Amino acid sequence: MTSRETAETGTGASGPRSRRIHPAWIVALVAFLALVGAAGFRAAPSALMLPLEGEFGWSRTEISVSVTVNLLLYGLTAPFAAALMNRFGLRAITSGALALVSAGAALSIFATAPWMLVLTWGVLIGLGTGSMALVFAATVADTWFIKSRGLVVGILTAGGATGQLVFLPLIAGLVESYGWRPATLLVAACALAVVPLVLVFLRNRPEDLQVTPFGAPENWRPAPRSSGNAARLALSTLGRAAKVRTFWALVAGFAICGATTNGLVGTHFIPSAHDHGMGETTAAGLLAVVGIFDVVGTIASGWLTDRVNPRILLAVYYAGRGVGLLVLPFLLSATVQPPIIVFVVIYGLDWVATVPPTVALCRELFGADGPIVFGWVFASHQIGAAVAATVAGFIRDSTGEYTIAWFGAAALCVVAAVVSVSITRRPLAPIS
Repeated sequence: MTSRETAETGTGASGPRSRRIHPAWIVALVAFLALVGAAGFRAAPSALMLPLEGEFGWSRTEISVSVTVNLLLYGLTAPFAAALMNRFGLRAITSGALALVSAGAALSIFATAPWMLVLTWGVLIGLGTGSMALVFAATVADTWFIKSRGLVVGILTAGGATGQLVFLPLIAGLVESYGWRPATLLVAACALAVVPLVLVFLRNRPEDLQVTPFGAPENWRPAPRSSGNAARLALSTLGRAAKVRTFWALVAGFAICGATTNGLVGTHFIPSAHDHGMGETTAAGLLAVVGIFDVVGTIASGWLTDRVNPRILLAVYYAGRGVGLLVLPFLLSATVQPPIIVFVVIYGLDWVATVPPTVALCRELFGADGPIVFGWVFASHQIGAAVAATVAGFIRDSTGEYTIAWFGAAALCVVAAVVSVSITRRPLAPIS
């Protein structure tokens, strides 16, 4: 048997295990479904903002605060979740995270004041989705795959986009027909429904099934499992990475990525389109189109990351995104015209195409610490998103429109493109 056949059937360090489908792909499928289940709330705020504003009289700034708390915790939880997955395994952390998302969504139907929304949307769902953030995709890929890691990260990242695609039109339709509470309960039910699949099929490490990772060489040996304090591991990794200038370049670029996706477009596209006379369901449909093409773009980006310098990919992605945001204020209108379709297609292809090359750079430059380093880089993504969500709401309340927010985000994308292409090409000394 050749080394390639050995790797792909799971023989080698752990003994012969002939299989038609490597179990790594089953783990990846369950991880994909878990990300879809957790993605329901990622689509919900933009569809629920106007109904909450209408029922309770809350301003967009007040509602945006709960989204901001959610985005902050979504990001800041990620590096600790990566360390916890390393310590306790994928299955326990993932099932607990899905349960938190379900509880937060279900309890939010009882909210009668903005602080209750902050507690449910912000804290509970923020902690849950943060534990299921993109660092989960990076951890699955690094643990179960040697070959095709970029492709796997792309596929798993697309799970969030698929969740948006599946949930957003349903949520918008339910809100329009039955109100926002049934729509929120749908999110809770879908997150909870994935938990049994995780408990039955998700495995923590290849050695649990006596196989090697997909594509592993014959001399592959598993890395030692961490037995220390997960929080201390996450913080000590941050302390070491923070001394490296390249880490801050990755942080700056990904903060801008978050600001121009989840924070601005993800939260405020539907309200902005509504300001131009477009119906909420129609605008939600446009965001769903973003989700469709995000799946294509992210998987393609993963494939490209295995073949092209990730610095070049990031520069191209950010530059293209900046052009789209620059022209968006001129494309919004009461009806769907061809130019806005072109925008959502291109923006969808670019939406989180930045993830596979960023994960690859963290792995290339920081080695075994890569998943936890990416967790901290991803935290910056959500800090950028949180700031953008609040600032955009404030701009809308102050000026009556979002134009300044779109233009400012376009300028930030230029900065991200320049920073990305300048990232060092020399492998760094191990930081651990």
